[in-house]
Amino acid sequence: MNRAELIKKWLDNNLNSEEQKAFEQLDDYNDLIKMDIALKNFKAPETPVEHNYQTLERQLKSKKKNSNQWLKPLLRLAAVLAIGFSVFFYTSKLDTEINTNIAQQKTIALPDNSSVDLNANSLITYNKSNWNEVREVALQGEAFFKVAKGQKFDVITTAGTVSVLGTQFNVKQREAYFEVTCYEGLVAVTQNNKTVKLQPGNTFAIIDGKQIVKTKENTNQPIWQNGESSFSGIALKHVIAEFENQYDIKMNTNTIDTSRLFTGSFTHNNLDLALQSITIPLNLSYSKSGKSILLEKRE
Repeated sequence: MNRAELIKKWLDNNLNSEEQKAFEQLDDYNDLIKMDIALKNFKAPETPVEHNYQTLERQLKSKKKNSNQWLKPLLRLAAVLAIGFSVFFYTSKLDTEINTNIAQQKTIALPDNSSVDLNANSLITYNKSNWNEVREVALQGEAFFKVAKGQKFDVITTAGTVSVLGTQFNVKQREAYFEVTCYEGLVAVTQNNKTVKLQPGNTFAIIDGKQIVKTKENTNQPIWQNGESSFSGIALKHVIAEFENQYDIKMNTNTIDTSRLFTGSFTHNNLDLALQSITIPLNLSYSKSGKSILLEKRE
């Protein structure tokens, strides 16, 4: 018995013991079984395989009336593959992605009425379909979370995981910069299999591979929500990276030392004032050319 006939009989649940053994020897046996399992778990509106087959058959007959009989099992298989592809599509595309552009902020309401304020040039991803079972958000960039009370809520980043039950906290994860600040409740930060718990006002950070745990001023929200970025003893390269997230402009720093530490802040709504806030404390000068800014040592 050839492969097509075996698959046809398998689709009809009509294999005898010898045929079953032969079917199990097919090269794509495992793929067919996985597809069958996926179909059984598929919860979308049911569409019988026979109906799919008949639809495909009609379309093919309109092009070629003398279809060979051996096409039937292949058409059945095509119908199964179509449904299987739909299973893959719907189960893999259920994630909701929301992003912000440079100089843009956005507020997102999650399915449990938790909220996320997304800073510029950031992305969150979550799954609505299983939110009641798994409250989990993937983050790239920076966001402030107000979490409704309930089961555990996780924020997943490439640098670590932040876990809470119901609280308010800020997470920033950019290149070589991971920072979590607790504003309300209790926050657990897990990084490299080690967990640190933060009380309100406390910050955990790993910047350029160096771990920092510090106490900040008691505030109700991160300063970036008020249109400013603030830094305390942070390498200039990270300040510049955040500047570029807030303004649609690139900085040329080839002639200066970007490892110098900066303490201060800059506004998000006045380019020249922001530049002065960064350059004056570090004795730097700047010149603008289109969407590029050159930073140099002041003579």
